[in-house]
Amino acid sequence: MPRSKPPYTEEFRRQMVELVRARRILEELAKEYGPSGQSIRNWVREASRDESGRADEISTAEREELKRLRKENRQLREERDILRKATIFFATGVSRSSTM
Repeated sequence: MPRSKPPYTEEFRRQMVELVRARRILEELAKEYGPSGQSIRNWVREASRDESGRADEISTAEREELKRLRKENRQLREERDILRKATIFFATGVSRSSTM
């Protein structure tokens, strides 16, 4: 089932990250603005990971692209397998009907 649009814009998330980095208390931000404390915590972690530029970690955009590519790869494999089975089915069906 496809996910719906995130309830918080990218700009809102960035502002929450900035407020946390400015030493605002996470739980207070959650109460004041609505997202859960865990969501804000995740946004801070995600922003740190994206900004770090470390070679051993992938950015959020790269992670999303990887997820999309894996899904596409899985779908293409399924299609290939179906076509392979159909080819075998029709090839054996043609040889049977031509011998009758």
